[in-house]
Amino acid sequence: MPDDTLKPFDIKRGLRRLNRQINQWRRRVIQYFSEAFGRIRRAEHIFMVLSAIAIGILGAYGAILFRYLIKLAHRLFFLTDSYSMNWVLSLPWWQKLLMPAIGGLVVGPIVHFFAREVRGSGIPEVMESVALHGGSIRPRVVIAKAIAAALTIGSGGSAGREGPIVQIGSAIGSAFGQFLSVSARRLRTFVACGAAAGIAATFNAPIAGALFSVEVILGNFAVAQFSPIVISSVVATVISRHYLGNFPAFKVPGYDFVSAYEFIPYTILGILAGIISVIFINSIYGSQDLFDKIRMKSYLKPALGGIIVGVIALGFPQVYGVGYESINDALWGRDVRWLLVVLILFKIIATSATLGSGGSGGIFAPSLFIGAMLGSLVGKQANLFYPELTAGAGAYALVGMGALVAGTTHAPITAILIIFELTNDYHIIPPLMVSCIISVLLATYLKKESMYTMKLVRRGINIFEGRDINILRGLTVTDVVQKNIETIPVNYAVKDLIALMMRSEHQEYFVINKQNQLVGMLSIRQLKELLRDEDLLTGLVVAADIVSPVPAVIYPTDNLDLVMHQFGRFNVDELPVVENSNSRRLIGSVQRMDVINAYNRAIFKLDLAGGVHSVATAVQKERDVELTEGFRLSEIDPPDGFIGKSIRSLGIRSHYGVEVILIRKSEDDGKGIKDRPGAMPTPEYIIQPGDKLLILGDTASIDRLRRGQG
Repeated sequence: MPDDTLKPFDIKRGLRRLNRQINQWRRRVIQYFSEAFGRIRRAEHIFMVLSAIAIGILGAYGAILFRYLIKLAHRLFFLTDSYSMNWVLSLPWWQKLLMPAIGGLVVGPIVHFFAREVRGSGIPEVMESVALHGGSIRPRVVIAKAIAAALTIGSGGSAGREGPIVQIGSAIGSAFGQFLSVSARRLRTFVACGAAAGIAATFNAPIAGALFSVEVILGNFAVAQFSPIVISSVVATVISRHYLGNFPAFKVPGYDFVSAYEFIPYTILGILAGIISVIFINSIYGSQDLFDKIRMKSYLKPALGGIIVGVIALGFPQVYGVGYESINDALWGRDVRWLLVVLILFKIIATSATLGSGGSGGIFAPSLFIGAMLGSLVGKQANLFYPELTAGAGAYALVGMGALVAGTTHAPITAILIIFELTNDYHIIPPLMVSCIISVLLATYLKKESMYTMKLVRRGINIFEGRDINILRGLTVTDVVQKNIETIPVNYAVKDLIALMMRSEHQEYFVINKQNQLVGMLSIRQLKELLRDEDLLTGLVVAADIVSPVPAVIYPTDNLDLVMHQFGRFNVDELPVVENSNSRRLIGSVQRMDVINAYNRAIFKLDLAGGVHSVATAVQKERDVELTEGFRLSEIDPPDGFIGKSIRSLGIRSHYGVEVILIRKSEDDGKGIKDRPGAMPTPEYIIQPGDKLLILGDTASIDRLRRGQG
């Protein structure tokens, strides 16, 4: 009888065939749209408007779907769609305690194995992609962020939904641009459109959505194309209003500006908001450092953070989730003073535990929560002393929300506009501006970095410079790790140690056990001392008896700036590289000279690219240098159709009559020395988002290449 069993070989062959068919289909679709909309794409304004509308629609539906996913997660963990504080208070104690931990158990593997950039709010990763990677975000982020953040919030984790919605919208915009193979300039705009759509759909605030993208995501108000961002924001608002209703995120009480003397308590509120903003930022990253030091699998740590949230929720379940219901209570002055103080403290701890342990969610809603509690507290005190001269506590809670957001994000314009669009009342603008500006000024004085930029700076990235703070921080241990190392078993005899020393060129030797785990180190100085007593020690002493502790271990993800500090601190020439913080398995070593050589190579390439760039930018804004009449050297963004194609397949020299002499990249691509800034072009080089082409040719040919006309 014939064997109908499907063999593994047949499955692999079938998957390869399916993958080829999918790639062929994708190329045909792209080619079809490229031909169908070729003229539209060359008409910059029409193409960007249509794209902004499409991204606004996709971003709005992404935000709506994410909110439904949170509701689904609530049903999964708490068996109800009508999630409310009364419902939570009625739950048994064990359910309050364990639900966030169970959610963390599910979220941890998703973040660790599928997309690590979805850890935390995700907004710093979006900012990094815009500043350093040409706006390129992996499409899988949409799915991973939506699921991980929905499970975190739905299980009771203390986090916000706004940050995830921004990352989801940004990833949708990036995926849309990558599908159409647009240039880096357009791709950045598409990312900002997606972020604006997310914020607008969440808060029913189109103006704040657009300004958030410009102020936070792009970090520059001198944006070349602001219209598409506004269009996406408005489109997303219209769609969200259709599905979610035309009402603000919070039920805001009527506001009255009673007296000019109110500026005194509003000033105090701004000062307190600035101080608490800094405490909140330090708490988030201090918690992350604390969890990083805990020796357990990283994908299990969100469960530990969930346990902490569960313990707090036993007494104060208001810390669960986004906390919008508690914010509404503060806006209407329903909470007593002592509870407001306690909730400020415990919300900071709960959010730090959730996000510091590796959970997925934003800090926007927790900032609104803390600000509402602080503002209500200040308002109640003001009412206590000057009841005739001050408004209700709800007005102060509203202003406090904006002040905390301004202090944590360093984005006062966005904070002011969001609160204004929630109230639609011009009377709140003066006190809101006073508190927000004071908060952000004090917060930036006490701590230069915001909640978002702090994460990047800790990794050695300064997005405002457009590249790494220094070159060594842009290189990782994986760029220089040596696999050929001298290892010594723990039971090595003295005579074998001496023989190893005589034939080896290394200065440091690593002692390992049978499981290849690092036990300690021996230096050549120690081994030389054994020569005097070789006869006495033979047969009595083994490597384990004389091994020295390892001064420092290095991880593959560490940057070389840290490694050089370790070399200088301990005065060694070689350090071991172990698998990760939870494993002592030895995988290689790093030598001081290799770090220096890597630094010199990076300096050379930066000088090569920077020299050409400085000449070009010094002449014209368009980065052109006239060499002779009608012949020039130009630095250009690749046309849309060039992205994802090789120089050979484009036939740039034959089709356009120009020569590509240098590929400039605005950032480290994370793959070692190859293709760093100043890479020399090869026929096989694939043009990526963010690349710039330094070309040589006549004026007419260069202009034709800019337009992408072959």
